[in-house]
Amino acid sequence: MMVPATAVAGGIILGMANGAIAASFDVSGQTFKVGASRLVGEGFEQYGGMAKEKNGTIHPVAVSEIADAKLYDLCQSVNASVPGLKIVLTINAGGGGKPATAKGLLIDMDSLEGDATFTNIQIGRDATDLNEHAQPKSFGQSADKVVIKDLRQVARSTSAGTFTLNGLKLKVNVGDQAKECFPDPK
Repeated sequence: MMVPATAVAGGIILGMANGAIAASFDVSGQTFKVGASRLVGEGFEQYGGMAKEKNGTIHPVAVSEIADAKLYDLCQSVNASVPGLKIVLTINAGGGGKPATAKGLLIDMDSLEGDATFTNIQIGRDATDLNEHAQPKSFGQSADKVVIKDLRQVARSTSAGTFTLNGLKLKVNVGDQAKECFPDPK
């Protein structure tokens, strides 16, 4: 089943107003971008939730849980610009056929784009069947497997039990070199 990731994630919006998933930590309030040529995940679940800043500001998010993930050609960027100086921190990993891997991956995201294939997907599940802390009767979906090609994600937080970044390259880019993983979503 081929489904554009944005169409599937669009259903999450309906349940976000009712979702109240407590984050395990306060988020910064700043988003970051994650791109990959391909994400392969086993044990996929998604539902609406909220990410909270330390000052109490709440951000509605789509929460994705992936039990076991592989990310090929991973790029993460954070725009850290200050007035008069463009600064972007980038992290690259998972190239050369050795993907970055994550176990127990949990992502709070604002947007997701790519070409997705889901295996044994169930759309419209009660989110509390996926996470006991979800709002009852809110929207959820799950799949045995997900493959997303040309992944472009804007996130507020990511956590994992184990995150292995093969070929890690971290760089602070300044001025003309300060480019994010991809342009802002439209």
